[in-house]
Amino acid sequence: MQHVSAFSSPQTVPAAPAPAAAGRKPNLWILDSWRDLILYVCTPLFLVPIFIGAQGLWAAEDIYLFVAAFGAMGHHLPGMIRAYGDRALFQRFRYRFIFAPIFLVVVCAAFSLWDLKGIVLVAFFWGVWHGMMQTYGFCRIYDAKVGSFAELTRRLDFALCGIWFATAVLLSPQRMTDTLESYYSAGGPFIPPALLRAAQQGLLALALAVSGVFLVNFIWMWMQGKRPSPVKLVLLVTSISFWWYCNNIVASVLVGIALFEVFHDVQYLSLVWIYNRKRVESDRSIGGFMRFVFRRSGALVGVYVGLVLAYGGLSLSKSYVGIEAVKRILTGVVTASALLHFYYDGFIWKVREKSTRQSLGITGGTVDISKNAFLPSWALHGAKWVAVFVIPLAALWFTEVHSAQGKLERLGAIVADLPSSVRAHFNYATALQEAGRTDEAAGHFSVALRLNPGSAKAHVNLAALLMEKGKLDEAQTHFEQALRIAPNNAEYHSGYAYVLDQLGHDEQAVAECEASIRLAPKSGQAHYSYGAFLEKHGKIEEAIGHYRQALQLDPRLVDAHIDLGNLVFAKGDLAEAKDHFQKASDLDPKLAQPHNYLGKVFMREGDVAQAVLQFKEALRLHPDFPEAEENLRIAKQTETANEHE
Repeated sequence: MQHVSAFSSPQTVPAAPAPAAAGRKPNLWILDSWRDLILYVCTPLFLVPIFIGAQGLWAAEDIYLFVAAFGAMGHHLPGMIRAYGDRALFQRFRYRFIFAPIFLVVVCAAFSLWDLKGIVLVAFFWGVWHGMMQTYGFCRIYDAKVGSFAELTRRLDFALCGIWFATAVLLSPQRMTDTLESYYSAGGPFIPPALLRAAQQGLLALALAVSGVFLVNFIWMWMQGKRPSPVKLVLLVTSISFWWYCNNIVASVLVGIALFEVFHDVQYLSLVWIYNRKRVESDRSIGGFMRFVFRRSGALVGVYVGLVLAYGGLSLSKSYVGIEAVKRILTGVVTASALLHFYYDGFIWKVREKSTRQSLGITGGTVDISKNAFLPSWALHGAKWVAVFVIPLAALWFTEVHSAQGKLERLGAIVADLPSSVRAHFNYATALQEAGRTDEAAGHFSVALRLNPGSAKAHVNLAALLMEKGKLDEAQTHFEQALRIAPNNAEYHSGYAYVLDQLGHDEQAVAECEASIRLAPKSGQAHYSYGAFLEKHGKIEEAIGHYRQALQLDPRLVDAHIDLGNLVFAKGDLAEAKDHFQKASDLDPKLAQPHNYLGKVFMREGDVAQAVLQFKEALRLHPDFPEAEENLRIAKQTETANEHE
């Protein structure tokens, strides 16, 4: 929960505390000691062992996708419920709640449809700000609980949160690799490596200095009897340390993002539940759906969580859409949901306002609406958002549309900026490999492995390059190292089987193929690879069986369609062969092979005219195709002979 506006000053509590009841000790906690420690303060201590166990069962990508869907997007729902279910709040901000969703959905869908990365960059920076402000908001709540309202303390809390959240990202090779990729993709000018390193060192020095001033002020206020909350101090230590851990220590950037997202979601969802329940109990004007969900009932906690998970599940819908344009629009809608969440949280949860503080069990607070502003609130609000959102986003759109940078140039710039980033070298090497610059690619994969010998993907990709060069023994070594790191990866076993087959180790190759299928029985690629191995060794019927299984599991495997089509063609089943070749052509219209094979089928059927057309299409797609040239020559001779008969 972002407890302050994105543009408000750090002063989120009254300038002076409300008088406490005589002889009454302040309550340190939002709920009570053990629940606060579990839900807000020491949550990372419980999350880390859970995630370590989860990584033994699921891949980092699967963990990230689950959390991103059911956690990251799911936790947007409670804020939406309050925005549209709290009548007083909706009446106060009705134009924002009506027009902001329309604007953001249109903008995000457009950026996604045109594959522009500017919106990704904006969402990233806003997300980091949002997470930082949630930590700062909890600091202010805990200080307010003990009556600590000193302005310097508030400002130092804000500075400490802001500087350490920014420093952790700037010093993270993994996060900066992704950030610079979005930045350069959006047409951003090249950042000289020396400038970036100076910024990293300068920000770290500033973070340490701010921390020193914060501690001095904390001790001084404690000695003066104006004691800040000790719970706040623990919260800052755990939150900032955990943010650093997730960005700079966790091996997988995806797991790191997922870890902090769960921490953020647990804090947010529990506090919003408490807040909305108190609002329902104290404000009779709240009715309808919001009053139903947030009644005092243990069963409704389950309903609340279920609704959150259901809303999060909507983000997975794009995975089941086959039309690329629709998929991109849905991706834009998911991005818009995140930006709306950040935007709404900037003004619906202000701790400085009296109604918010009362629902959090804190006395005092300003009135909800200020009437002494120089400009009307809507004009000031609109001007701020035009300045910090609309104009920067328009500038990113313009620079990206007019950018002449290619992918290789961008990735090379990132390597220059972040020479110690494994991810940067890996991404650049992969792009070089795709571009056919294999020697350079091998060099960068080697650098990635020198920086992180535990990168299984780098071992496998380097092995693929070595295989192309005929260095099978070296490729075998890298596959073995990859399998020591990730013994349950079916794809690696399949690739290793291919190397062993090339080296003549047939029995070991069979064992690796079988291991691949055992580990991933529903992998079409694993069955296809085993089928290719069996076909090479003359076991045609078994190969056909695995090709069929592969296509049952993944009907979009082009190579499986082609190879199965060839085998059934050799057996004389022309109808099935034609069907597989046609499907392969439909799946990859730029591929020449299916047309060549379709031509052979038509020749066997006696339809020479169609065969000629297919051979010509194969040569149009791939002019240097000797087999298609020969087939076309034979087909034309046959066509000429038929005409003379």
